[in-house]
Amino acid sequence: MQKAELRKTMLQRRRALSVDEVAVRSERIADLFFQHFPLQAGQTVHVFLPIIKNNEVNTWAIIERLRLEYPAVQVVVPVTDAAQNVLTHHHLTEESVLVENAWGIPEPKDAQIVHANKVDLVLIPLLAFDRQGHRVGYGKGFYDRFLADCRPDVVKVGLSLEPPVERIADPNVYDVPLDYAITPEGVWPEAIP
Repeated sequence: MQKAELRKTMLQRRRALSVDEVAVRSERIADLFFQHFPLQAGQTVHVFLPIIKNNEVNTWAIIERLRLEYPAVQVVVPVTDAAQNVLTHHHLTEESVLVENAWGIPEPKDAQIVHANKVDLVLIPLLAFDRQGHRVGYGKGFYDRFLADCRPDVVKVGLSLEPPVERIADPNVYDVPLDYAITPEGVWPEAIP
């Protein structure tokens, strides 16, 4: 399936989900993340903040658990620079003041900037992904540009409310593939080394 068609289909599916269904699926994704991805003190985890009105995976369960169980892991979240068409990355603390941007994304105000090369693991929002690790988002390329600035060893984990599709027909040369994806049904690829 082509990205544009897949994007439209998955947005329709997501809009049809109830708030409760998104919450249940998000909790399952959070549980699978902590079961399958061991974290160590000193690591930096980049987590997107969800657009609740778009029924995105609610990552607050992951963030709260990181704060409680892994206080030595730094949580970093994106801020959209629409003028430059890039993401900047900021330390999220319990004291952070969040302000919604034009797209409804909560972003920390006046938070410490963290360079992309300091990030060890990135949680990536997905509309869809395939079994080859190609992904479909909203189509603006923000995450491709961000991931290109990360270290080669950064772990790229997509979070999806839906299982993988067989194949995305039109990945482009700038697409950065996933290492892993987590859905409510499990982790792709199934065996994590």
